[in-house]
Amino acid sequence: MQAKSTHTQSGNQPFVSFIIPVYNVPTDMVRECIESILKLSLRNNEREIILVDDGSDTAPLQMLGELTDKIIYIRQKNSGVSAARNIGLELAHGEFIQFIDGDDMLLQAAYEHVLDILRYEKADIVMFDFTNKPEVVSYEDQPAITGTKLMRESNIHGSACGLIFRRRMAGSLRFTRGIRYGEDEEFTAQLILRAERVSRTTAKAYYYRMRPASAVNAADLRSRLSRLEDSKKVILNLYEKTDTLPLVERKAMQRRIAQLTMDYIYNVITQTQDRHYLDRQLKELSQKGLFPLPDQDYTAKYKWFRRMTNSGFGLTILMRTLPMLNKER
Repeated sequence: MQAKSTHTQSGNQPFVSFIIPVYNVPTDMVRECIESILKLSLRNNEREIILVDDGSDTAPLQMLGELTDKIIYIRQKNSGVSAARNIGLELAHGEFIQFIDGDDMLLQAAYEHVLDILRYEKADIVMFDFTNKPEVVSYEDQPAITGTKLMRESNIHGSACGLIFRRRMAGSLRFTRGIRYGEDEEFTAQLILRAERVSRTTAKAYYYRMRPASAVNAADLRSRLSRLEDSKKVILNLYEKTDTLPLVERKAMQRRIAQLTMDYIYNVITQTQDRHYLDRQLKELSQKGLFPLPDQDYTAKYKWFRRMTNSGFGLTILMRTLPMLNKER
């Protein structure tokens, strides 16, 4: 790993460390990402911007000009976003951590509200919304609750970019190397369970771009199967950890695992449209104790999907209808 620090943090501990992993992201997008952070009301000693270049073909540092004085730049051999984020976590000194993908941005007005929640609500985590449209300022906030209560009573958005969290709370928790899709789900679920105070807001503070070149949007069969395999690994990794959790936390994690398993089965159907492949995956999930889905009243959608997947006839209907419904979206 080669490292170059272009900004030395002095004085008090930074309030927020912003960790930006990049791999072959257009430089103008990286620039816009960094500039969106610099527009925030944070003073120089309150922010720390860590750009982790995951072995891009062309190092973006060379084209960032005056912005190099505002960031810490790390270049590593291509190892995936999990490894890049882990390096950022090891280097970060901020009281709070915010992950941002290099082709995305923070929206100033909405994100300032997120920062206000951190300051005044003494939250461990603040969860906020995404948008790919012009900035929307209106929002509603919900009272802070424990992470365990949140996961027991509702579904969560698993993206690591959709929340800001207290760094010390993560401890030794890191992203699993080698998983290139869905790695957020494993990290975020464990992180939320550690939180005493989770605040939520509908503020659309994160602007994301849908880039055809990104790994998430690759449409070829090999890429789709690779993403499905990663999703299954995340589910299995979380499932293995449930036995070590206290009872209340275990129930919360079981709900999250059931939701992820439902999503996985849905994606197998819509992305492969292959009944034989589906049957093989269901057999493996059954051997691990993850299928049939648990008989719980999580949501109306969950109960319906569970009933449909519990019979061969229901699976046949899902195989015929879900790909068409997915195509219409």
